[in-house]
Amino acid sequence: MNKKRFVAFVVLLGAVLVLGFTAQAAFAQQLTAREQLGKNLFFDTDLSEPAGQGCVSCHHPDFGFAEPDQFLPVSEGVITGRFGTRNSPSAAYAVFFPEFTLKGGIQGGQFWDGRAANLTEQAKGPFLNPVEMNNTSKAQVIAKIAVSAYAAQFQQICGPDAFALANTEAAYHCMAASIAAFEGTSELNKFTSKFDFVQRGMGAFTSQEALGQALFEGRGKCAHCHTSKVGGGLPVVFTDFKFHNIGVPKNSEFPFTLLPANFVDLGLGGFLSDPRQNGRFKTTHIRNIELTGPFMHNGVIKTLKQVVHFYNTRDVLPPCDPALGSLDPNFGTLCWPPPELTQNMDSSFVGNLGLTDAEENAIVAFMLTLTDGYMSP
Repeated sequence: MNKKRFVAFVVLLGAVLVLGFTAQAAFAQQLTAREQLGKNLFFDTDLSEPAGQGCVSCHHPDFGFAEPDQFLPVSEGVITGRFGTRNSPSAAYAVFFPEFTLKGGIQGGQFWDGRAANLTEQAKGPFLNPVEMNNTSKAQVIAKIAVSAYAAQFQQICGPDAFALANTEAAYHCMAASIAAFEGTSELNKFTSKFDFVQRGMGAFTSQEALGQALFEGRGKCAHCHTSKVGGGLPVVFTDFKFHNIGVPKNSEFPFTLLPANFVDLGLGGFLSDPRQNGRFKTTHIRNIELTGPFMHNGVIKTLKQVVHFYNTRDVLPPCDPALGSLDPNFGTLCWPPPELTQNMDSSFVGNLGLTDAEENAIVAFMLTLTDGYMSP
């Protein structure tokens, strides 16, 4: 999203908030031709090989634009039995992540390890990934678009000769840029949660939610990474855009993905080939977090209560049964497996926070106020 459109988006957001979100439709901006093309591409499930999977399959609007199958730790591709190694992050609010940079501290980018510089580069990946949409070439993807119901629209945006084989590279880039344009619209970035109402003085938290916010920003140390206050008129998306190793344990459900027993996800360190970054993953935003479970990069934690409990007690509870790992019946309540990677692990704001059970529940209650679609009483 360029600077002018971003400013316009924020102005539109402010206007709608002032109007009180009297109707969800009032917030939806009119899509440009490129954004509409991007929407058509995003929801098209005929662009995989074989047909049956699209962007929407792992980024569904009813689930905060994240994985709809919340019983799986990671997403299944179009080929039955093929799974990736990571939980599908939300495509909503992803537009607010800056481009990946090594300057002034590593931050930004898309995917859990930041390997795609921006949304356009991210959109190019799944179409050719064998554990996702499984196409073998860019030309194969463009050929499918050429026989779609919106082929003429694609030519209007990407050029009359977009389907010529010689123009495959440019057409593929245009396809991805159009998807990115759609992902920057208010359909994915609604800012219509109870938190937004309260921020505008148009609602009030319950006592439990208010306590949760105070803990989130204070002793719970959540805001250390999930930044809850920003300046410059920018919207709050609850992330520092950086990478951290918080000691997430290995997911013992992974054997069904046919990974070797000694598989270790290096995260940012794997992408950069830099051991100093091993185990670090992007701080995701937490808007619509209620809808986007399971949680963490490998989907090992199933509930928000477990998430808060992990931050609170990672270094306090005894280890789970080594033979069972995250499948131990006491996982997430009375035990934690060891971190998958102890290199570069953060301990100053995770592990032993001393929160009570009621305080954990209050933080969860606050996070539930971040779900879009709130209707004022």
